[in-house]
Amino acid sequence: MNSGLRTASAYAWRLLVLGAAAYACFKILGRLQLVAVALFLALVVTSVLRPAANLLSRWLPRGPATALSLVGSVVLFLGLLSLIGSLVAGESDRLGQEFAGGVGRIERWLESSPFHLDHKALANLQSRVTRYLSEHRSALLSSALSGAGRLLEVLTGAVLALFCSLFFIHSGERFWHWFQALLPERVRDPWDRAGRAAWRTFAGYTRGIIIVAATNAVVVGVALYLLGVPLALPLMLLEFFAAFVPLVGSPVALAVATVVALASRGPVIAVVVLALIVVVGQLEGHVLHPLVLSWAVRLHPVVVALSVIGGGVLAGVIGAVVAVPMVSVAWSVFGALRAPPVLAAEARTATERHV
Repeated sequence: MNSGLRTASAYAWRLLVLGAAAYACFKILGRLQLVAVALFLALVVTSVLRPAANLLSRWLPRGPATALSLVGSVVLFLGLLSLIGSLVAGESDRLGQEFAGGVGRIERWLESSPFHLDHKALANLQSRVTRYLSEHRSALLSSALSGAGRLLEVLTGAVLALFCSLFFIHSGERFWHWFQALLPERVRDPWDRAGRAAWRTFAGYTRGIIIVAATNAVVVGVALYLLGVPLALPLMLLEFFAAFVPLVGSPVALAVATVVALASRGPVIAVVVLALIVVVGQLEGHVLHPLVLSWAVRLHPVVVALSVIGGGVLAGVIGAVVAVPMVSVAWSVFGALRAPPVLAAEARTATERHV
């Protein structure tokens, strides 16, 4: 047999085995989606709160320092949600009137130049929407009830994530040393290098993306407040969470803000809010990502886009969120295993200082 063909066949069956293993992993994770998402969230919480716990442990024992950092963060998050809920509830009547008037302004705008849409066509469209909602009321109700079941799953996953993160923050190194003790001695060093590189990249990405999301949210919130768009604070929070999906999340959140601005403030303000998509995209792509994430994640924008789309196809919104950090971690592990021992030792030292 030709040596080139022999080499190609050797690589082919290995790739087939790796593909089958990856497919089996995805099927298992699909069955255990709640557990997998909870563990992912626990790692995110650990990467964010572990530095605070390390700082508090200088004055407090490790257990109280961990509990204080975790409980304080939960209280802060719940307080923020309560504030947003009270603001929305307090402005519900005024917002209803503004949206009712905004719909009329949008209709008059569409009937005028340059669109010149027929008033009867708009009225017919509105009647069709109303008729559709009345005819599919039972389906919408069942969807709401299934959504209540999903809410119970979300609460269960959140409790599991907090429970796991409590132990990860308190004694994550102990977990890692215990896992290494289960491995054969000859493979412990490569596993240690790979694990520390993975954690360094994951923690750096998580902290960096939070900084990027917070900056985007502040910029959007201040702009919406100055433009007089209602629900500026809830829309700012939406922008914060949407920024966790690179390239896609921020435009979607700002599209929602544009619809709110169009209904409440008119087309001119809506166009200004729409222009924020370009401004925030340029700020995120050319300033924040190079400054904040370049040291932790070195992926080409094409790889980021393919990762987000592939993750979304495989696992929906959850897949789009976790795709980029997972690809970054895989690339970091690959580089750590290929690095010479001296560079690997330096990377291990940097990881210990970073964590």
